Amino acid sequence: MTAHLHRLPAGPVDLTAIPTDATPGFHGGKAKGKIALPALGPELDDLQERLWAERTIGSERRLLLVLQGMDTSGKGGVLRHTVGLFDPQGVRITSFKAPTAEERKHSFLWRIRRALPEPGFVGVFDRSHYEDVLIVRVGQMAEPATIEARYDQINEFEAELVADGFVLVKCMLHVSADEQRKRLLARLATEAKQWKFNPEDVDERERWADYRTAYEIALERTNTEVAPWYVVPADKKWYRNLVVGQLLLEHLRAMSLQWPPPEYDVEEQRQRLFDEAPIS
Repeated sequence: MTAHLHRLPAGPVDLTAIPTDATPGFHGGKAKGKIALPALGPELDDLQERLWAERTIGSERRLLLVLQGMDTSGKGGVLRHTVGLFDPQGVRITSFKAPTAEERKHSFLWRIRRALPEPGFVGVFDRSHYEDVLIVRVGQMAEPATIEARYDQINEFEAELVADGFVLVKCMLHVSADEQRKRLLARLATEAKQWKFNPEDVDERERWADYRTAYEIALERTNTEVAPWYVVPADKKWYRNLVVGQLLLEHLRAMSLQWPPPEYDVEEQRQRLFDEAPIS
């Protein structure tokens, strides 16, 4: 399966024309899909360690996964099941909530810059700078001209990141309204999940069409060559997790990560260990 099947083409975006429950490129079904995801783990682990090792010789390279999607689209599930395949010591996850009073004093990108992963890390944004052209647009929380200017600011910001050694993987988790309703009902059905439920999520469903439009505009305006969007069908949780895992794997492979060469004579150091006196 190649996750690049989900790369968004340039031009106008119509999310109603992109299936939320399809599984292109994978025909094994849920059982095989749930096996295929952990099978990615060993190579992801190897590539992550290479990325980490490169930082010891001054590499600025790092990977940033941006997750966007409607409530219940599965950002948390991707973090647990897919990002969870990485060594947590080399991962930095930031979940962006409503901006604080301090954050509101600055540009909308100020708090984003502060959360960027350092070289060698895999960073993950659970929601991101895109909230400032999504929920802000739907809720009319800023002037139209301000929101309009942000699309170009985002493109400039992401181009700057790529030039500085970032590899960006931007995923829109595409869930249907019907599937969201099922997942919200599932939260209400058991005591162990009721804490996740927010009555405001039901209110927001009344603005589903507005959110879809906001996403379509944002996806079209910020789908650049250096930072393209991937629209991931999210109705089937197992497939969603697998696609994001495959995307991460393909981008890490494309980085051609190398082990840093030793700055010492390997054979000499090996012989020293063979020749050393017994340690009592």
